[in-house]
Amino acid sequence: MSGQVLIAAPALGELMRTEAVVLIDTRDPGQFHEGHIPGAVNVREVFTYLATSPTGGLAALREKFAVAFGKAGLSGAETAVVYEQSMESGFGQSCRGYVLLRYLGYPKIKVLHGGFAAWRAAGLPITADPSHPTAKPFPVRSGSQSILVDLDAMKTAVADPKITKLDVRDVDEWIGDSSSPYGKNFCPRKGRLPGAKWIEWYRMMKPTPAGQMFKTPDEILAECATVGIRSDTPVIIYCFKGARASNTFVALEEAGVKDVRIYFGSWNEWSRDPSLPIEEGRPF
Repeated sequence: MSGQVLIAAPALGELMRTEAVVLIDTRDPGQFHEGHIPGAVNVREVFTYLATSPTGGLAALREKFAVAFGKAGLSGAETAVVYEQSMESGFGQSCRGYVLLRYLGYPKIKVLHGGFAAWRAAGLPITADPSHPTAKPFPVRSGSQSILVDLDAMKTAVADPKITKLDVRDVDEWIGDSSSPYGKNFCPRKGRLPGAKWIEWYRMMKPTPAGQMFKTPDEILAECATVGIRSDTPVIIYCFKGARASNTFVALEEAGVKDVRIYFGSWNEWSRDPSLPIEEGRPF
């Protein structure tokens, strides 16, 4: 990987000794209180928040996370480092944190490659002590907001054959057996966006002694080639609520795919509007 976004556990330990870092722990509070990286702040809503147009869409998302990240102590001067338990166990939630921060225009963001499991495997310090961050004004900047696609833009993209709509959900969701990771009937409809291609998000990673890590850029591009995606292909990724899509977003960008965006409302939003077209049944 390029190292521009992903940071290895030992490198993070060194960065924490030399620069101002705010660690964003996206795991559930129970995991956080059992043990976390010293100084980390638990921001669980990075994973749990559902963005849909009827609830204010991306404007509401911007407002919510500007407040949440400001409370965590991010002012623009610090490097934000987001982590989850491991790259495959948190549905891509650390990468979702990266996408949110980038959407808000935050200047310095990294994702702990391998998550908390990699930090532990490296023998680095862990604490159960509570964190007491000093809230700071969070700077919302423009410039990266085009990486997220809203419902209207997604409707246009579905009708445009030049844009690859990449579904990265688990196989039971892709084939229409389940509507979500929260249960088969969590959403009113099962299926997929018309014309979508499919690469299950797990395929962007491979096992290592420290847990699942992203594949090399060449390996990721080989996975992309199976559905016709090249480095110059416009791609919009979706999953259920944008977490697994964010994991794939990081993988594709690190591998050199130049035009990658995320439909953040994803299947949770699209499936709830019966007027929107879907494909049902097992794909051929």
